[in-house]
Amino acid sequence: MTDSSTGTSAGNNAGNSEGENRVLNGLIDGYRRFRDSGWNPHRERWARLSEGQQPEVMIVACSDSRVDPSQIFDVDPGEIFVVRNVAALVPPFETSPGHHGVSAALEFAVQVLKVKEIVVMGHGMCGGCKAALTQELHGAEPGQGGFIADWISMLDEARAPVAAEFGTTGRPAEREMEQAAVRVSIENLMTFPCVRHKVKTGELTLRGTFFAISDGVLHLMDKDTGQFAPVA
Repeated sequence: MTDSSTGTSAGNNAGNSEGENRVLNGLIDGYRRFRDSGWNPHRERWARLSEGQQPEVMIVACSDSRVDPSQIFDVDPGEIFVVRNVAALVPPFETSPGHHGVSAALEFAVQVLKVKEIVVMGHGMCGGCKAALTQELHGAEPGQGGFIADWISMLDEARAPVAAEFGTTGRPAEREMEQAAVRVSIENLMTFPCVRHKVKTGELTLRGTFFAISDGVLHLMDKDTGQFAPVA
């Protein structure tokens, strides 16, 4: 190895280290702010929460860093039980072997926490829904987009009418796909026996919502028509 290549490698390592430290330092700064303004002034609340949680609402949201349910609904810790994944999807009930993360969280929320509402929150500019619409990851290998492709294949059936009417590119088509994904998750929720039973007995309510990143407006889905309207 030549001196020049060694120097380049050392420079890259130093750059990577500085970048890692910057990110970590940013997180630690945030933690310190939280301790000062979020934890210390609310010791009693944290003491209560240390004994257990009793949220009345479960929210299924997207992993997108721009859409944080706690901020959108302005709630305190302990008020909502949140599951986040690509495109805010709920898979259908199935008993095949595997690691069913969303199903496990759903089971815990419904059977153990006994939440009264489950809210599925889709959002504008969702990358997962866009990929489902364009099918740009179709055929990709696991680790190269294949895991995402397999996950969003849950939207294939809902994609067909959207693509037929609106095409596969542009915001109108993407928005339709994003809202269709919410309807798919609501339908899949009803395939879970525990959910279906509690909905029928009135112990549990399912709601579809859509948050528009561009204007910050929350939309509610009409349970009868499946259409979305902005919250007044």
